[in-house]
Amino acid sequence: MGHASSEAAGAGHSAAKPLSMLVAAVGVVYGDIGTSPLYTLKEVFSGGYGVPVNHDGVLGILSLIFWSLIWVVSIKYMMFVLRADNQGEGGIMALTALARRAAAGRARLRTFLVICGLIGAALFYGDSMITPAISVLSAIEGLGLAFEGIDHWVVPLSLVVLVGLFLIQRHGTARIGILFGPIMVTWFLVLGALGVYGISQHPEVLQAMNPVWAVRFFLVHPGMGVAILGAVVLALTGAEALYADMGHFGRKPIARAWFILVLPALVLNYFGQGALLLGDPEAARNPFYLLAPSWALIPLVGLSTLATVIASQAVISGAFSLTRQAIQLGYIPRMYIQHTSSAEQGQIYIGAVNWSLMVGVVLLVLGFESSGALASAYGVAVTGTMLMTTILVSAVMLLLWKWPPLLAVPVLLGFLLVDGLYFAANVPKIIQGGAFPVIAGIALFVLMTTWKRGKQLLVERLDEGALPLPIFISSIRVQPPHRVQGTAVFLTARSDAVPHALLHNLLHNQVLHEQVVLLTVVYEDIPRVPPQRRFEVDAYGEGFFRVILHFGFTDEPDVPLALKLCHLDDLDFSPMRTTYFLSRETVIASKLEGMARWRELLFAFLLKNANGNLRFFNLPVNRVIELGTQVEM
Repeated sequence: MGHASSEAAGAGHSAAKPLSMLVAAVGVVYGDIGTSPLYTLKEVFSGGYGVPVNHDGVLGILSLIFWSLIWVVSIKYMMFVLRADNQGEGGIMALTALARRAAAGRARLRTFLVICGLIGAALFYGDSMITPAISVLSAIEGLGLAFEGIDHWVVPLSLVVLVGLFLIQRHGTARIGILFGPIMVTWFLVLGALGVYGISQHPEVLQAMNPVWAVRFFLVHPGMGVAILGAVVLALTGAEALYADMGHFGRKPIARAWFILVLPALVLNYFGQGALLLGDPEAARNPFYLLAPSWALIPLVGLSTLATVIASQAVISGAFSLTRQAIQLGYIPRMYIQHTSSAEQGQIYIGAVNWSLMVGVVLLVLGFESSGALASAYGVAVTGTMLMTTILVSAVMLLLWKWPPLLAVPVLLGFLLVDGLYFAANVPKIIQGGAFPVIAGIALFVLMTTWKRGKQLLVERLDEGALPLPIFISSIRVQPPHRVQGTAVFLTARSDAVPHALLHNLLHNQVLHEQVVLLTVVYEDIPRVPPQRRFEVDAYGEGFFRVILHFGFTDEPDVPLALKLCHLDDLDFSPMRTTYFLSRETVIASKLEGMARWRELLFAFLLKNANGNLRFFNLPVNRVIELGTQVEM
């Protein structure tokens, strides 16, 4: 769930007609929540919760699912969360940047909100591993109903499908992306048709639309009531995708697709499965596939597999996009980002993320072996991310939008109460196998906070021995060094001090270029910075200039391209006259005050293996000089 491959958005915002945008949105955004009917009711009635497969039990569960979809997705996400866009971009990192801006001047609140955002992002990665595993497993398990004695082939076949999906990522998904929309529209139409077929056998199942059945279920089964939310939440997995994919489609196509096609299809299918259970309680072992006529079983397994592959693709692409945003905002070490489309900026591939996810998914499939076992681990990460989203949206509504508290607080408390109940219901799952996404989330949270804190400490250590720029320029006037032709660009985190690379170059080579540019790259809390606001230039005299380049968290930080926009008579950035000087710091863990020693060692390892400035800023390889320095932490 996340910024799925935007190839399905093919025609783009402006040229695309509403219908084609709607089809594209269905293909990219709704794969995850759209494949939930494969396993939700099966888990509710066969997952060891003790829910009776009788009239009251079935109607109670259906009512809970129906009203959860209405409250969480239709009201919370569609009406509120999707409005919290950061210049059109959505997702937990974009929302964190927005909340950070909302809490400006409140240091403690700002820190708390950033921590919430990082927890949500870390849990998202755990979810990114479980979604492909549970979806593809549940689809291929249908073969066990069609053919006797084939159950032992489910895991190998699932692994073949999943590994194949990860292997094609580096080639981009533009070609298969064209099919995403039509296949998912077909999927939802089939869901709806199967539901209508089931409901026609037992129309009384429609009574479950009355919330009284959900309330009665809680009253009759008080102990089981909250626990069962841990299974009901499976119907909501994928809700975050609606928000995260907003940057590709905008709010309207996503909302239209939900209310016109996705919500009706899901509700009809859940109610159809419920109707089947009213007539045949034994069907609880796999109500989704048993709802279909026997002749349609094999085609349905094929369609389900395609739909789950598309859902998995959306999650993988979402992990790529989230990683890029986190890199730009400074929470993750720089990685090599490969663009898989020359036409669409959103289509990217990050090898380190792809292979890490693949290893996680393969381990999950081998470890749990069935969708039922995986369902016991599913939900902790999803509900955790949903809860963090609600906290961040609350800050944006109250502090940035300045909504009147009398209006906003009751609604937000309602969201927090429901999200809190769902999260509490999933906490026991941590012991049953749900520890995997939590451990992955904790590891990523530690990594992100260590990287952010380490970078701050590194700048502080370098600042301790930094020479102020005005003093340096004054000394140049008194004792001018030998000047050589061309422009030297020194990348530096601080624009008011002399970079170490400049001092090293002057010390060892005894020369200074005609034009010396101190370049600082700044990332804003917005997705894109317009070209007219891209740069600031200050002239210090003696051929020294300070240039600050501003980028958003979805911009491509192409430094040479950005410098071409600096039209100043005194500055010449022509490729053959410009040399880029980079500092490469080697961190040595020490007893100085800072972080715990193990975190310093982790940061040193991350820094050593991070993608360098040369590749990240798209600098010309033959015009770069790197100078190393050692820093004690």
